[in-house]
Amino acid sequence: MELLAADEPPPFHVERARGASPYLLVCEHASKRLPRKLGTLGLSTIGLERHIAWDIGAAAVARDLSARLDATLISQTYSRLVIDCNRLLEAHDAIPTISEETEIPGNQDLSQDEIDARIREIHQPYQACISDHLDAREAPILFDIHSFTPVFKGQARPWHIGLLYGEAQRRLADILFGLIAKEDRIVVGDNQPYAVEFDNDYTIPVHGVGRGIVNLEIETRQDLITSEAGQEEWATRLEGWLTAAQAQLT
Repeated sequence: MELLAADEPPPFHVERARGASPYLLVCEHASKRLPRKLGTLGLSTIGLERHIAWDIGAAAVARDLSARLDATLISQTYSRLVIDCNRLLEAHDAIPTISEETEIPGNQDLSQDEIDARIREIHQPYQACISDHLDAREAPILFDIHSFTPVFKGQARPWHIGLLYGEAQRRLADILFGLIAKEDRIVVGDNQPYAVEFDNDYTIPVHGVGRGIVNLEIETRQDLITSEAGQEEWATRLEGWLTAAQAQLT
């Protein structure tokens, strides 16, 4: 079967393909868009606006940061509810049947053909796009951009941002911890509110650690970047930190 119609966009969007920065920015959870063939996956309009469908604010910050750094940005076109491009294919939530506490009716009891179509038309081309851009660079720095909810299952999250990394590849994280520490008001999570899961996640383990390149995943709290003003504020911060970090990396 085919998932995407001929007039629907490809599973990735590339901005500044020839960006001069060594940073390659990626944003897997940029969009809440669903292929027409899948309808709404049985969810309400309100449900599809929630974090379960996309990382609210992350794409806007990534685009702003891409422009500021002149960095290539690769973002996923379709919702993670279709297939999560930051998951290994064998991960239990690569195609989630439940997200947080919400069941995803359209992901229940999928046939192998339906699963294969999502892999073939979305997951694999997205990963190939990242690989191609990394292959074309001599010393790329991979920077993966996400956002997280201020409250998760009733538990408040105090961090403004979180830096996620594998212990063997924490060079960029260590530099950024030092830079962020100079700003007293910023509460930064050290592998919080999530940590990189090497048996589950894709981008950092495969494209970053797997290649042995400098890499980092960043999570920004969503209530800080829902507005244009907040998105600009945090893109400005990230631009300053990443520019300073690049000088220390070289």
